Amino acid sequence: MLSFLRQRPAPIPKSTRIELDGVEVDIRVKVSARARSLRLSLPATGPLLTLPSQARWSDAEAFLHKHRHWLAARLPRASRAQHLAVDGIVPLRGVPHRVRATGRVRGRVETGDDENGPFIAVPGAPEHQQRRLYDWLTSQAQADLEQRSIHHATRLGVSVRQVRLRSQSSRWGSCSSTGTINYNWRLILAPAHVLDYVAAHEVAHLIEMNHSDAFWAVVRRTLPDMERGRAWLKAHGRELMSWQKPGSAG
Repeated sequence: MLSFLRQRPAPIPKSTRIELDGVEVDIRVKVSARARSLRLSLPATGPLLTLPSQARWSDAEAFLHKHRHWLAARLPRASRAQHLAVDGIVPLRGVPHRVRATGRVRGRVETGDDENGPFIAVPGAPEHQQRRLYDWLTSQAQADLEQRSIHHATRLGVSVRQVRLRSQSSRWGSCSSTGTINYNWRLILAPAHVLDYVAAHEVAHLIEMNHSDAFWAVVRRTLPDMERGRAWLKAHGRELMSWQKPGSAG
């Protein structure tokens, strides 16, 4: 008779956050019909909490809190949140660049090289420089990813309708059956062959919308050296994913 007073279980989110050593870390959440118990893992795309189909979110939160020290010990400090900033270092196309202010309010973001190595010069008032740098990086990513997407689409005989940038916390790209491809802006920070691999990967989905053997054969057809980029992401993906866009927590 009082069943209507019972609280419904809390919905299971797609991601959550936990504070580790004073830094908030994003945790992806996945529900799996094959999972028999709660599991915390560290794939290349970042921490992952896997729940069985019938698990309650309250139990998952308690499990995550219980294992926070395990996660903190295994999560490389380099993969904690990293922010774009003047006087910092940004790995543009895989090459570390010092970021410095031009001292001018107006002007364009420019790159150069001096006795101290490659640099990125950012104009604007201090409070706007981080956003100026991010906007420039995304414009570079857009240009590179459009060019490589068209290249692989031409090789495979398919058409890309649109290339868009996103700030996904767990994916490098996604492809729709309509020909729209979403890419993670952080790819501009990786070496060029890594960005090229992700472009080949997503364009191949226009032929095979899965990860079957046939799909991987398509990727190799347009990019025979695909394993090079795939291996780099497996080794360095967590660190790359740790870069935050301006305004992001972490």
